[in-house]
Amino acid sequence: MRWLLWGVVFRWIFRPVIFLFPPETAMHGGEKFLKFRPAWYLLSPTRYEINLPAKMGDLNLRNPVGLAAGLDKKCEYLASLADLGFGYVLGGTVTYNPRPGNPKPRVIRNKKDKSLINALGFPGDGLTNAITRLSNLTHRPGKVFVSIAALDDDDALKCLEGLEPFVDAIELNISSPNTLGIRKYHDSNALSKLLSTLNQKRKKPIYIKLPPFTNEQEAELILSLAQVCKKSGVSGLTVANTLPVEDDRLAVGRGGLSGRVIFDNLLKMIPTVRSEVGNGLVLNACGGISSGADAYAALRAGADTVQLYTALVFEGPKVVVDICRDLQILKLNA
Repeated sequence: MRWLLWGVVFRWIFRPVIFLFPPETAMHGGEKFLKFRPAWYLLSPTRYEINLPAKMGDLNLRNPVGLAAGLDKKCEYLASLADLGFGYVLGGTVTYNPRPGNPKPRVIRNKKDKSLINALGFPGDGLTNAITRLSNLTHRPGKVFVSIAALDDDDALKCLEGLEPFVDAIELNISSPNTLGIRKYHDSNALSKLLSTLNQKRKKPIYIKLPPFTNEQEAELILSLAQVCKKSGVSGLTVANTLPVEDDRLAVGRGGLSGRVIFDNLLKMIPTVRSEVGNGLVLNACGGISSGADAYAALRAGADTVQLYTALVFEGPKVVVDICRDLQILKLNA
């Protein structure tokens, strides 16, 4: 009942007010609200509402619905986000040094098609602060992962070594369309060298977040990267990051498209990547999932878990409970 009430409050009161503000201003307001953890703890769903046990390699999850990287970039309010019912939450993307990100405007909100275009570019306050916050994170109702940036071999290694003791798994971001320097790891030799470096030190699962593809030429490149990941012995892949688009409303003129409009492309990518790498790797589906039907379709297409972010902006925090409830019904009726 409390989640039904929260859905009504968000849809008819909070969302209309939030959407009066520019997207990045609204984001900062949402962050302040998420930092007030007692509210989310009291609102947290019952075990029954989110109980849909799933496997992610050797990790046991309370359900297969994960929070994608990018919402809590500084790992400041992961406990509140976990209270929404996620099977796992992803902090970051964390970089070794503090970064201001790209110049503003750097986020565009398209209400009509429930999509975002972001060109944030890894804003954050660096590894040391992320370690402090994650080491103090005692409330963990779900698994906690962290995304680290592939900008430099040494920096990525330092991030992995510093953060791994405080999380259940690492996700390596080699695919942000908004960040200079990351595309060098779209070269198979460079990626293989980086993964070899990380494998020498890592003790926990590592997942690689791949770029999306929309045509055969792009697919050939991405699938070659997937093969490098498989041969390097990674735990799994996240398919995929936001879709690169040009938009002159952004200060840098280019960003990453997320939201419902890219879901159909996700459903094409998942079986293609699954066919390429076989059943030995975990696949996390990320891109436009906003309902139980979407999540079910992605899981049926070959994914082990699903990740969402933009759906929280447009559907509100009740979306996690809704997806879990719908998945329970769809699986029972399958």
